[in-house]
Amino acid sequence: MSGSGRRRRTSGRAAEEAGKAGTSRRRRVLLWGAGVASAVVLGVAGVGAWVYQDLDDSIRSADVDDKIGGDRPENLSPGSKNFLVVGSDSRDGANAKYGKDLTTMQSDTLMVLHVPANRKWAAVVSFPRDSWVEIPACERGDGSTSSPHLAKINEAFAIGGSSGEVSGAAACSIKTVEAHTGLRIDHFMSIDFSGFKGMVDALDGIEVCPEQDIKSDKARLDLQTGCQTVDGETALGYVRVRYGVGDGSDIGRIGRQQEFMNALVEKAQDKLTSPKSLYGFLKSATKSLTTDPDMAGIQPLYALANELKGIPSDRLAFLTVPNYPREADVPSDLANVVWQYPQAADLFTALAQDKEMTKAQLAAAVKDPVYASSVRVQVLNGTGEQGRAAVVAEQLRKAGLTVVGTGNAPQTVDDTTVTYPQGLEKQSRVLASRLPDTRATQDTDATAGLLTLVVGPDLDPDDIG
Repeated sequence: MSGSGRRRRTSGRAAEEAGKAGTSRRRRVLLWGAGVASAVVLGVAGVGAWVYQDLDDSIRSADVDDKIGGDRPENLSPGSKNFLVVGSDSRDGANAKYGKDLTTMQSDTLMVLHVPANRKWAAVVSFPRDSWVEIPACERGDGSTSSPHLAKINEAFAIGGSSGEVSGAAACSIKTVEAHTGLRIDHFMSIDFSGFKGMVDALDGIEVCPEQDIKSDKARLDLQTGCQTVDGETALGYVRVRYGVGDGSDIGRIGRQQEFMNALVEKAQDKLTSPKSLYGFLKSATKSLTTDPDMAGIQPLYALANELKGIPSDRLAFLTVPNYPREADVPSDLANVVWQYPQAADLFTALAQDKEMTKAQLAAAVKDPVYASSVRVQVLNGTGEQGRAAVVAEQLRKAGLTVVGTGNAPQTVDDTTVTYPQGLEKQSRVLASRLPDTRATQDTDATAGLLTLVVGPDLDPDDIG
């Protein structure tokens, strides 16, 4: 979001108590993101067996393993877990009225929950839906396969879910996230936003406090400035609306969604005192949830919630993939963001190695971004294979870097190298972070203002990101 998304005020009470309730708030938001009501699922332990079974049966499962394929990152830290959490905005059934000319499943929210092996900390990483990335080849609902192409990251969910099946949508999202982060996704949870209408109504509405009038035909929303209690129908529009609110960015919407979910869970804990109201709330929550088979049940969600509640609140980090407007690299693109390197790569590497990354550490790292377009590089072919430099150069241009020329290296090499002159260390890290297992070294004889990439046989152009 740049770096970290700005949160917007949703509940007047929540805003007033933000300072003194920050500890419990962060815990509740994390539990929500981990499984749409993991915080209140704990209450199921006290209800009757038939209710337990009914709720358990409401959670749908979708097997994605056969759709992802075998070329996946390894889990470098046995015992750690990565959960992909998708906020789904499908256009099927009751959701059809919320979209126009949309025939595929839509993804409004995308995040990864990392739970380390020692269970002493955790991180939730949000991915802006406007992230401009390469979507890998994915299986469509009709059995055909899409071609790799550049697009918003949320398009992956729509491609895989073209037939309305969550399994395909989740599989393409997992492939995309794994390809760009190097993180092995162990589990996924897809949350249908329309499902929480019933949760909101079971709580007799949620208070929101918009700081400006909000009118959106697309989100079916017409709200006046000031605090007011909204029902489930209006709540859905409120968390979906984007344009005409604040700066109109997806980053702002993510912050608003997180605040609303927090307010919802806060009220649930205060209000759900009767078995009837608790059952109605949990029924709506579980009906909106689809997971991989291993997580499809009250028991595994209960176990996850138990693990998370033992983590100290000051060790729960809510992070956003470092990014900046793509306009800095492509002036004509006013709608998307690109990830900031090497900071994004450093974040993913830390999590892959099960190393804690705090919000303060990330905030310090993302200051003064180096735009990809400012990185000037010449690409030399050291493989002896004709045309390899041109192929690599094209992939680098897609990533936003400025390629000033291509040619052949003086001799063939075994490994890909990046060299840079004095003063271009930051630029060299931006380039090296796009290349798997490649480090940059300073060269006193290098051309001023220019990086040199010598392509070796170890570099697969498809791995450039």
